[in-house]
Amino acid sequence: MSRKTVNTVLITAGILFIGYVGVSYVLTPETTAPGFGLPHWPSGDGDGFLILKGIRDIVSGLVLAILLVTGHRRALGWVLLATALTPLGDMTTVLAHHGSAAVAFAVHGLTAALVVLTGLLTLRETRTTTAPPAPATR
Repeated sequence: MSRKTVNTVLITAGILFIGYVGVSYVLTPETTAPGFGLPHWPSGDGDGFLILKGIRDIVSGLVLAILLVTGHRRALGWVLLATALTPLGDMTTVLAHHGSAAVAFAVHGLTAALVVLTGLLTLRETRTTTAPPAPATR
């Protein structure tokens, strides 16, 4: 299996995962939120913040999907690296608000690591190699 195929499978799995999480937060925020790792969640009108999280996740997946479908693989690698800041920020937020350290590291930390790995693999796939100059002929 080629490096490009492996990267495409990893990227597609990531897009489907973040899309599923986003849709879950939009449709059923009250049942999805406890898995995030924070000890307390907004209730009443505050549930709107959970839907915002879902929309953020859906848009993140769409941006990656557009880059994948249009073949902009180098840009996709860089965007993956930037996108890894989201789960890293989520992990930091959970830890800073005395949430579950297990969820912070196992869910958000692992997600950030996998996104970085996929981004680096994609950038490596797109790295251009320069051939040595052809010898001059006389």
